Amino acid sequence: MKLYGIPNCNTVKKACNWLDQHGIAYEFHDFKKQGVSTELIRGWLTQQPWEKLVNRAGMTWRGLDDAAKTAVRDDASALALMLEKTSVIKRPVLVQDDRILHLGFDESAYRNLLIK
Repeated sequence: MKLYGIPNCNTVKKACNWLDQHGIAYEFHDFKKQGVSTELIRGWLTQQPWEKLVNRAGMTWRGLDDAAKTAVRDDASALALMLEKTSVIKRPVLVQDDRILHLGFDESAYRNLLIK
């Protein structure tokens, strides 16, 4: 299992803490240090709409000028933005076997997904 995000994000910290407390093994992928590939984001876009992958409530999105925000209108433009500004990706992204299990963190959703 892999958890994608940035380590100083409070939501990512909550997800990591929850996984650690429940003894669930995962590999952490830091968007800032390790980046993301075109192939990875394209794969995610086949599973989730760009509107869910781009965090339009976050500081990175809010920091964009209106022209940049308006330019994001489809998978291709969202892909370009996510590659350029990885902080705009909704986080954390919990992935297993190249399949997105969950976007963001919700304790009950994690429990339902991961505790049998």
